[in-house]
Amino acid sequence: MPKSLIALCLVPLGLISAQELTPVALPAPQTSGGKPLMQLLKERKSVRDFGPRQLSRQTLSNLLWAAWGINREDGRRTAPSASNRQEIDVYLVMAEGAYLYDAKANALKPVAPTDLRKLTGTQAYVADVPVNLVYVADTAKLSGDDPGSLATANADTGFIAQNVYLFCASEGLGTVVRGSVDRAPLAKAMNLRAQQRIILAQSVGYPK
Repeated sequence: MPKSLIALCLVPLGLISAQELTPVALPAPQTSGGKPLMQLLKERKSVRDFGPRQLSRQTLSNLLWAAWGINREDGRRTAPSASNRQEIDVYLVMAEGAYLYDAKANALKPVAPTDLRKLTGTQAYVADVPVNLVYVADTAKLSGDDPGSLATANADTGFIAQNVYLFCASEGLGTVVRGSVDRAPLAKAMNLRAQQRIILAQSVGYPK
């Protein structure tokens, strides 16, 4: 691992300024333990009132692996996708900037060194929540952006979002998924390509 990434692993994400936004190597995800499935389904809920506590690097790694990580040697993921096209990208929008989750490298790739959280939803709480996940479909990996292809992307995003709900229920985190997103300005700020479509956003943090 490059020394620069090793050094970054020792710094809490919340202490990195926008001017210093660089790739972030995540610790290996912890893929064992957690609550029983039936208990998670019982406890799963939406939360819209978040505290200021930041997620640790380990918690972020575990969260992202649960959401859309690689769980088999052939590169397949923790959530299904049609014909294994893996057309969904998971972006993290936080106070210090926006990142793209790289599941293969288990790392965060810098996207924008600006606090874009207020663009991830129309509700007031999104501007202050520690993490907003933005699910983006790459229609170039589908047959296009026709209604049928977008329906597939919508379904695949739903699988990922539910994984996040179950992880949060297990770890004492709060989360809520939403479709009300300022898509055009957010897509521009994240430098998305014309073939990329923002599907949903999901806030994650510790509840008050």
